Amino acid sequence: MIHIKDHKQMELFDPWGFLSTKRRQMLERSWPGLFKRAILPELPVRKLAPFFRSDFGRPTKELYTVFGALVLQQTFDLTDEEAVDQLAFNIQWHYALNITEESDSAKYMCLKTLWSMRTIVTENDLESTLFKSGTDKLAKIFNVNTDDQRIDSVHIKSNMRRLGRIGIFVNGINKFLKNLKRQHNTLFETLSITLIEKYLPEKSLACFSMVKPSKAQKTLTMVSSDLFDLVQQFKDESLVTGMHSYKLLERILKEHCNLTVSKDETKIEVKKPKEIPSDSLQNPSDPDAAYSGHKGQGYQVQIMETYCKDKESKDKTLNLITHVQVEQAHESDANALIPAIQSAQERGLGPKETLADALYGSDDNCQEAEQLGVEIVAPTMGVQKKENAILLSDFNSTKGGKITSCPQGHEPVKVKKKKTRYSAAFASDHCSNCPDQSNCPVKQGKKHHYLRYTDKEIRIARRRTYEQTDEFKERYRWRAGAEATMSEYSRRTGVKQLRVRGLKAVRYCATLKALGINLLRAAAIWMAINHDSKGSRRSKSDLGDIFFVVKELILAFCSCLKNIYSNWRHYYGEKLTMALL
Repeated sequence: MIHIKDHKQMELFDPWGFLSTKRRQMLERSWPGLFKRAILPELPVRKLAPFFRSDFGRPTKELYTVFGALVLQQTFDLTDEEAVDQLAFNIQWHYALNITEESDSAKYMCLKTLWSMRTIVTENDLESTLFKSGTDKLAKIFNVNTDDQRIDSVHIKSNMRRLGRIGIFVNGINKFLKNLKRQHNTLFETLSITLIEKYLPEKSLACFSMVKPSKAQKTLTMVSSDLFDLVQQFKDESLVTGMHSYKLLERILKEHCNLTVSKDETKIEVKKPKEIPSDSLQNPSDPDAAYSGHKGQGYQVQIMETYCKDKESKDKTLNLITHVQVEQAHESDANALIPAIQSAQERGLGPKETLADALYGSDDNCQEAEQLGVEIVAPTMGVQKKENAILLSDFNSTKGGKITSCPQGHEPVKVKKKKTRYSAAFASDHCSNCPDQSNCPVKQGKKHHYLRYTDKEIRIARRRTYEQTDEFKERYRWRAGAEATMSEYSRRTGVKQLRVRGLKAVRYCATLKALGINLLRAAAIWMAINHDSKGSRRSKSDLGDIFFVVKELILAFCSCLKNIYSNWRHYYGEKLTMALL
């Protein structure tokens, strides 16, 4: 049965009255008080309703407590055992989750329940709903200005070992043999004893990690041949071909080997390292992990956040992470910008200006973002031409891209446009005698000297010229703050080295950790707002204490009036009865 407590309903009596004033203020003005007021009531617990029955079975753990515990576990980078301990004994967690009872059903959660609830959230992508609901509420409370934002990515790793090519082959075979023995022991017994002794025992796996570099190629050829024999032996067994570990063998064979089929036999040739795709299998224990030539194996997280340019109000302005997206490591940053902007705009947190690296700032992205009403401030890709060269942007042109004159002031004889390509013709008499002819992009033709270019080329040329101005440098310098965010994201939540494997589990952890960063940042701003130079202002907790005291006095007064009336009625009732008799 579903168990949900309505945290928006006020308590008749203050359940936290046992706390002293100072301890109550410390809780109210730090993250527990903010979580209780802002995040807890907005947790989408109704999303869990379809997975439980409302009329049968034992009651679930209170679903607000479950969701809150999952968020706090990732925020503080806790193991399952540590999270259960904090839920059971930490008063900060009790205050944040509004747990007012002392029963085990309220403050205790077994590891199996925590694991089961996390599995439901992970498999149904509910972590994104958690992030959006919590972030949107914080943006509303702190009145966050989302006009200026910046985007960057950070590389993270799952809980997997880094393997070389030999290790990938060997571990893939070992995993397949274990599963085959466990699930289809009859087919397992058909394998040769030599193959089993070579790959199944743990000690034999250690031998492959000590292969000398001089024998690496020979060993790689041997293990690839053994893997191919296994694939061929069971390719007609439907019970085996459906196994996950068998499909991994096929994937390894396809990604790392070239097969040459002839009439007599099939030759296996191991591919060169440069021929292996970046999305190839990195470890059989984590099939979703990919490879980045810049940062290595693992995943990457796209982060977009707001920032404040006003130095005076910077300490009391919340820099909020508005978008988080987990991808495989081989994905290009160029494909992440537009989805991030669209996701933020759908929730009313869209930017008007976005700072980004050169990878994000392709011409296609800038044009598409402009259609969404967003200006992208990013350097252009490519190498700047030599110093004395005349650039396309040195020519005078209209906003539409039509050349009106060259750097020497000569107007073109004619300008033609065909689709997106321009052709500006200049008089040969002027161009032949020009002192900058060797550095000019105008080239001699049959009748005239011609400058040929496209809309894209002139846009990029203008951007490169603008990048040299002080205005661009002043605007773009705020992008460096994204590096501090990535450092905080890693340092406070441990996101760069996770305890889980697989894209779904990694996405779950990274997304909730981003929500945790928003919570901790908001708590710091919350404390700054409720503190002045003389000391602490009267906070909402103080007002709450006064409210409860006044309410108790009113109830006590009403109780006294009730007793007086009861006694009066009892006394004069007896007098009236005696008079009538």
